[in-house]
Amino acid sequence: MFIKRLLKILLLAFKLLKLHQQYKVPKKANRKTSQVGKSNTKEMTKNVLAGLVCLAVGFTTAAQKLDKFGADMAKKSVMGKEIRVPYTDLISYYGYVKPGAAPDEVKGGKKMYYMYVWIPVAAPEIGIRMISPAPSSMKPTDKDYVTEDYNVNMTDDKNFFDTWVSLERADGITKIDDVAAKAKTAKWTLIDNNDDSSDMPMQPSGSKYNSLMRITSDTSNPTKALVMGLYRIGFTTYKRGEVQGSFLAQIGAPVKLPGVAVAAKAENLAAAAKK
Repeated sequence: MFIKRLLKILLLAFKLLKLHQQYKVPKKANRKTSQVGKSNTKEMTKNVLAGLVCLAVGFTTAAQKLDKFGADMAKKSVMGKEIRVPYTDLISYYGYVKPGAAPDEVKGGKKMYYMYVWIPVAAPEIGIRMISPAPSSMKPTDKDYVTEDYNVNMTDDKNFFDTWVSLERADGITKIDDVAAKAKTAKWTLIDNNDDSSDMPMQPSGSKYNSLMRITSDTSNPTKALVMGLYRIGFTTYKRGEVQGSFLAQIGAPVKLPGVAVAAKAENLAAAAKK
């Protein structure tokens, strides 16, 4: 696990530092030789400590790095390695769930939270990924969706959760103006879900418990067709623990989808589409 590895590195650094501080010249040793040996030991200790610090920083940076979001469409295999073209249309949503916050719904014994998405045209493919906590190396832009809770708590790097995500489509809602009135009573069709993805970076715990799914539209199957309409991304924690802390959710498509909107509440979706 990442934290355990980092602690081992820091512990080793502490031991080396302690050894350096306790260094003593042997009583019978030649003074000149001892000074040279002492100088070499100091220099070696400094070099090792510097290397360990760099290694620790490297682990931290790698754990927070989020690569470009590649599509399934036009995927190639080159010398056994998958090559994916990044999604041309990418929406980022920065959110934060306060510890103990009430869920939008309890479903199957799990506390579910939702993000509502309006897709104005049929899509050949949609990719969804979620990482918690939101990477400290990534900052929201004026084009991203950012919740007020995230703005207030963006420095919280202690709380995060084992993500589990799903994508559902509401039956019979084909106009965005109908969303506010019909979303609460709509029947939802599950399209896909994902728990852990090896394509995603490690969490601070050192485990790959972040989520990613790429969904290809199947026009021959009404339940798998990515048609125009109202969708929602559900998220929770699959194994154990509470949903708490910051997260970054991204929605990608291999073609431009003009008019896509995202909101934490269905009733705010129409307003988000006009921005």
